[in-house]
Amino acid sequence: MITNLRELLIQRAARLQERPALSAPAWGTLSYAQFRNRVEGVALGLLAQAPTEAVGCATGTPWDWVAEVAAAASGLAWDPRGATLPPEVLGGSRFNQDAGRGPYHERGHHLGEDTPFQDGLTQGELLGRLKAFNRQLGWDHETQVRLPLARLADPPVRAALWCALFAGAHVMLETPPAAFSWDDTPLLGFWTPDLRL
Repeated sequence: MITNLRELLIQRAARLQERPALSAPAWGTLSYAQFRNRVEGVALGLLAQAPTEAVGCATGTPWDWVAEVAAAASGLAWDPRGATLPPEVLGGSRFNQDAGRGPYHERGHHLGEDTPFQDGLTQGELLGRLKAFNRQLGWDHETQVRLPLARLADPPVRAALWCALFAGAHVMLETPPAAFSWDDTPLLGFWTPDLRL
């Protein structure tokens, strides 16, 4: 049974290794194994500096999604309105920094359902929402989810990204033409603080 978001990442990468996880402009398509490597590279960069508060990232690039998963896998609270992480962590000189390896593995021993995910929501509560929404959405590892790259910070898009990871789906971040439409209605209530499942 998966009890935290690092376990979710590890399980999906192990089970779906070479299946596509994320496609994005300039990145091409990352498999689940490659996605996990990128997430853990950011996590090591984050933990090499021992952050003491919630982290956030709003570059408008796929790094925002990778950083959110990295923070969760590190047991760091996520702040969607938080300051953007430095480029050194997002593929730069602090990416995959060896000094973060020990803290990353040590934190793994303490992650659980009660680990904070973001203000007012634990990792266990997020997993419960993912399970409930996945039943409604019917997504699985054959699903392709097209999302607008320019709206990565929007709550329904963030919810869709997490639901896709939970389902083992293939997310395609796109810079769509004006005619592109994405129905976010099924995910509008995902982040509601008192959501009843």
